[in-house]
Amino acid sequence: MHSHQSQQRQDNPLVIGVTGHIGAGKTSAANYLKAAHGFFYVRYSKVLSDWLAKDAESRAHLQTVGWEVMAGGMQTELNTLLIGQIPAQIDCAVDGLRHPIDHDCLTKAFPSQFRLLYIESRQETRWQRVRKRYAELDSFRRADSHPVEQNIDALRSEAFAVLENDSTLEDLYSKVEAELKKIRSGGQR
Repeated sequence: MHSHQSQQRQDNPLVIGVTGHIGAGKTSAANYLKAAHGFFYVRYSKVLSDWLAKDAESRAHLQTVGWEVMAGGMQTELNTLLIGQIPAQIDCAVDGLRHPIDHDCLTKAFPSQFRLLYIESRQETRWQRVRKRYAELDSFRRADSHPVEQNIDALRSEAFAVLENDSTLEDLYSKVEAELKKIRSGGQR
């Protein structure tokens, strides 16, 4: 584990955003950065829940609240709250960007530090990963096509890298590791 090394970084710590559709592997990728490299971890859905959906008992309710934020023009406000949770002195993984405004706010707040990873996976593979969360395939499809999820594809073109994740967790971790190495060496997309 490299967490001690990462926490000592004082010069220009990284902020790596992770996006993708439900079940693509974005949380696994962000948690890998936390576990393997000591990144601070912050998640959009947690910030949203703390802000507006304190009584959110289900993902469906959180999606509804998230859509109300997006449709109500409060996405920048959500980002301000999230950015306020990012420590200045250590690397940070931001899980769950869903809108181009999320990318724009993080890029503006961390112009030389922010990089986005887009995790991509086939719908069938994603369904297999999240079967325990949804009662049936139709409920997964409804969640996957919810309006709050519809801007994710627009983030693909903004990503530092697009990682295909239709294999094992070890394969995903290897891809994240390779991209982190590129980012640290100053690589461009």
